[in-house]
Amino acid sequence: MTDLAAIEKQRGLLRDTYLQPDGVRPASSARGLHHTALISSSVERTIWFYQDLLEFPLTELIENRDYPGSSHFFFDIGNGNLLAFFDFPGLDVGPYAEVLGGLHHVAISVEPEKWEYLVRKLRDSGVEHAVHSGVSVYFRDPDGARIELIADPLGEMYGQHVL
Repeated sequence: MTDLAAIEKQRGLLRDTYLQPDGVRPASSARGLHHTALISSSVERTIWFYQDLLEFPLTELIENRDYPGSSHFFFDIGNGNLLAFFDFPGLDVGPYAEVLGGLHHVAISVEPEKWEYLVRKLRDSGVEHAVHSGVSVYFRDPDGARIELIADPLGEMYGQHVL
């Protein structure tokens, strides 16, 4: 049985040890997330899902410099951020799996009105999904990667500032 009180105590200790309040916390050395890259088993199906269904415009489709015959393609997810994909023709990458060190999910912020619209599009397209807390919808892309659309603004999580 999991000892939730002990876990919360450890979480509090970690917060007290490492979390610096805004105004004291140093600036990040990073400029932002350039792109997150996932694997696609079908370039065309991935384009349909992300561009046509979720309405993230395809911005580029180029050769993957690391694997001959592979494509590297990008979708605009707003705020200067990209969601990218690789396909690996001829390489058996196996089915999607959530593993230690692997992707759990990608959370993408959308305006509340757009969130409601996209949840309807998911439903109307028959994409299995689950709504949580009235602002998050979770679903899997055609290759099994878990995606979250969240109506909270960037830097907030369920009404709490996280940035």
